[in-house]
Amino acid sequence: MSTTVLESILTCPNCSFAKQETMPTNACQFYYECESCKAIIRPKAGDCCVFCSYGSVKCPPIQEQRSCCG
Repeated sequence: MSTTVLESILTCPNCSFAKQETMPTNACQFYYECESCKAIIRPKAGDCCVFCSYGSVKCPPIQEQRSCCG
């Protein structure tokens, strides 16, 4: 049985700034403000959250092959 990873490195699609963040386990994160350029990042079409679109690791529900918030 694999362990769910709760840390993901989010990379801003606007300025490429990357920061490690802890993913929520009980909600999807629909937006994220880049610390560097202050852009509001939203998921790509078809993705449930910013971690699935721009993170180094998909969100916990997707890792566990469960239904996500979408």
